[in-house]
Amino acid sequence: MKIAIAQLNPTIGDLIGNSQLILDVAEQAVNQQATLMITPELSLIGYPPRDLLVYPGFIEAVQRQLAKLASLLPAELAVLVGTVMPNPDAGSKGEKPLFNSAALLQNGLVQKTFHKRLLPTYDVFDEDRYFAPGKTSDYFMIANTFPVKIGVTICEDIWNDEKFWQKRSYDCNPIEDLVNQQVDLIVNLSASPYRIKKQRLREDMLSHIVNRYHIPIVYVNQIGGNDDLIFDGSSVAFNHQGDVVFRADSFQADLKIFNFDETKCDLISREENTPTDLANVAGTEDAEIWSALVLGVKDYVRKCGFRQVVLGLSGGIDSALVAAIASFAIGAENVLGVLMPSPYSSEHSVTDSLALAENLGIKTEIIPIGDLMNNYDQALANIFANTSFGIAEENIQSRIRGNLLMAIANKYGHLLLSTGNKSEMAVGYCTLYGDMNGGLAVIADVPKMRVYSLCEWLNHQSNRQMIPTNILTKPPSAELKPGQVDQDSLPEYAILDDILARFIEQSESPAQIIASGHDQKIVERVIKLVMQAEFKRRQAPPGLKISDRAFGTGWRMPIAKSGFQEVLIRENK
Repeated sequence: MKIAIAQLNPTIGDLIGNSQLILDVAEQAVNQQATLMITPELSLIGYPPRDLLVYPGFIEAVQRQLAKLASLLPAELAVLVGTVMPNPDAGSKGEKPLFNSAALLQNGLVQKTFHKRLLPTYDVFDEDRYFAPGKTSDYFMIANTFPVKIGVTICEDIWNDEKFWQKRSYDCNPIEDLVNQQVDLIVNLSASPYRIKKQRLREDMLSHIVNRYHIPIVYVNQIGGNDDLIFDGSSVAFNHQGDVVFRADSFQADLKIFNFDETKCDLISREENTPTDLANVAGTEDAEIWSALVLGVKDYVRKCGFRQVVLGLSGGIDSALVAAIASFAIGAENVLGVLMPSPYSSEHSVTDSLALAENLGIKTEIIPIGDLMNNYDQALANIFANTSFGIAEENIQSRIRGNLLMAIANKYGHLLLSTGNKSEMAVGYCTLYGDMNGGLAVIADVPKMRVYSLCEWLNHQSNRQMIPTNILTKPPSAELKPGQVDQDSLPEYAILDDILARFIEQSESPAQIIASGHDQKIVERVIKLVMQAEFKRRQAPPGLKISDRAFGTGWRMPIAKSGFQEVLIRENK
């Protein structure tokens, strides 16, 4: 029996477009004599649909489109499609109105449905807001030479093992329930967002399941960028001995066909050179992150209806990286870099930006802002009289630039990309209505030291200095006053990034961070800055997520709070 894995990139809410994606790959699967095709979680709708699900009219449209899709699919192919189904018990005992489901489509009809049992509510997930948990685990049968019992799970249903999630427990184990029903194969429809090292964790978990229950398993994941989330695909299958049968491509749509031997009840690869070492597939972390960010920008631009982007080029490394990502994502001809030098800008801020633009092949415009700064100074002269030049005056420069960029974006229908990194966003080293302006924050989850690493990786991959050497080697600076460098206000970035990673991503206490070797005063100051900057982050554009904990939908810190940092810091006294 030949099984097809359809690793798809759906657009949220585009029922017709997503149906066509499924139909297109179904035709390819039939041409390769596949009997069964598996698509990702909520493949008909796109994941995560969020509050689209609260509209009854949308749910009705989903049901109509699902029936239409079933009627259009080749009769000889059984297809598992991710969708939502109404809950007939909605309203009783607080039951939610929907199930997160997989529908088995064949012979023009919806033959059977399966409901997700474990609903994640951590990090970026909020599924119990919309869905009721399925009550049972179930399978379906395909009769070829011998009948094959195929157990169906959806994403989180396979993430319930104490070895991997000591802090998370559910009151049921869908895998174990299917094992008790003596299924021959388990399939999993997933929409699992990317983060660094995520695939290693997934494969360790899947291998553990197979080695524990000795049943082959197929994992099918969505790809694409949806708002702040990036889905890497990386679908994979294991035979009953725990060996990798195939790996799908990462960060791109893919269709894989493989064999299931009914006599042995096991998976057999059709590919002679299926890679078995994940390290050889994934490459370096920088390669992974680069691919994720390029895909995230490409899909955000496309799915939001834009064709071109604009960003400010400062001659610094952050804007250089964002410009490079954008040019690879949507083509250099669709990227406009705007240079806005002030009287405080160094000469190399312009020359480095122009050198970068030439290397990338992007268009540029130069708009000096000195006269605009003078106009602001005159307008504010009375109210600022008898005060010293300070942060307020510095930030005017950033806000002038943000205003100019927004004007260009509005005039020509471009998407404005903001260029701040995670280190800056964490401690508030950014200007509201200035450099924070934009429709997408491309590197808002990329720490400063990783920015350098990515640029160096890009140069190595390109076999030339795509990012000019001077951008990589000069001290980072906002250039808002004479001789300014970032380290006038912040700790060295290597130190800052480690403190931030420990506090934000690993939830370490100040005492733990200090015990790791960091200076107590620096730690206390950094944590205070993080807490104070929440009001800025709440007003920032969505940022592409690549880490365990990004400043996005999974970060739910209150803005108005008091005493939290004092409580944390007091433990060190």
